Amino acid sequence: MRLKGRSYYIRKAHRYLGLFIGIQFMLWTLGGLYFSWTQIEAIRGEHLHHHAAIEPEGEMVSLSEAIAGKLVNGEKIDLSGVRIVRVLGETYYSVAFLDRELNDRRMLIRASDGRRREPVNEIEAAQIAVTSIHEPARVLSVELVTKEIAGGHHEYRGKPLPAWAVNLEHGEGVTAYIGADDGQVHAMRTNSWRMFDFLWMMHTMDFDGRDNINNYVLRAFSILGIITVMSGFLLFFVSSKNIRRLSRVLSRRKSTKY
Repeated sequence: MRLKGRSYYIRKAHRYLGLFIGIQFMLWTLGGLYFSWTQIEAIRGEHLHHHAAIEPEGEMVSLSEAIAGKLVNGEKIDLSGVRIVRVLGETYYSVAFLDRELNDRRMLIRASDGRRREPVNEIEAAQIAVTSIHEPARVLSVELVTKEIAGGHHEYRGKPLPAWAVNLEHGEGVTAYIGADDGQVHAMRTNSWRMFDFLWMMHTMDFDGRDNINNYVLRAFSILGIITVMSGFLLFFVSSKNIRRLSRVLSRRKSTKY
């Protein structure tokens, strides 16, 4: 039986590697095109979000007076996370703190009298969402997002929890995420963002958290991609008539010399 040449096995390996890796290469390329041709501000929904100017009215209690006696045992205030915000027409101190389980939380303290506000409820969250978007939109549904729900690949991740997910009737499929503790819009998710998130997931190949580029799947595909490209270069050299002709000439010269 005649043994097949090395070019046959290189070609076969290159063909199957190309088929296996080619789909992922296509997804990487499509993702790169989408990222480079789309404005990140549009992805984040910033063109939809109406940022109202904060203009405190009347006298405000001092911050030290506002936070005095507001925490229970084990809770600690993060003064770097203190902001002045507006919630449904009123001015508040938004104070970041760690609860007893060391979860990052917020509390609202009314700037006019120093009273702590109850967390934003479902109806209030819907009002905030509607008044925060440029175009008029009807509320379709409201859902409370907790730490358990937002774990893994949820589109609202890395943001303050709990939060209200307010789905709006809008051509871009808008969902506004309102912090239950501070009444602020922390994210606007649209269909463009969801496409971005899917392509970014395929780019990093982190199918859970999306942002871990040190995962083994990405490493394996990167190595296989290099092998595929190198096998293509090798196939070119072993199958090129000019290269083979040059190799024979050099071989004859060497044999003649000796």
